[in-house]
Amino acid sequence: MYRTILLAYDGSQQGREALDQGAELASLCQARVYLLAVVAHELGVALAEAAAPSDLPEREYQEVRRVLTAGAEDLRRAGLSVETRLGTGNPAEEIGRMAHEVGADLIVVGHREQSALARWWHGSVGASLLAHAPCSLLVAVSGTTPAR
Repeated sequence: MYRTILLAYDGSQQGREALDQGAELASLCQARVYLLAVVAHELGVALAEAAAPSDLPEREYQEVRRVLTAGAEDLRRAGLSVETRLGTGNPAEEIGRMAHEVGADLIVVGHREQSALARWWHGSVGASLLAHAPCSLLVAVSGTTPAR
């Protein structure tokens, strides 16, 4: 069914749910797993860095790398073979691009509740992915993973 699964992971509770559900599917399907974390640069931060450079971008990359490594270790402990990828930019575009690059059959992302204003201002990664995804998309909702 699914041979290559791309798991988008950010270390959040919602990302953890996506990781768990994606791992379960990958195990059942004996799929290859790619674990992707995306560093999304906010316009305000980029402008501030241009005016007064700091080590904030490097600290952000280090934190994302740490989260990515921890997620990959969890997947390996579950018996899965996993490759990690680190992307930068718009999360929906980067997830779609990476899914195309690795030939993913399925993308798994977490669902984060947002207010209408937040959704309008920042957009919804899951909804935006519908325009960028070259394959099926699973939006993992907390509390829906069956007990093992």
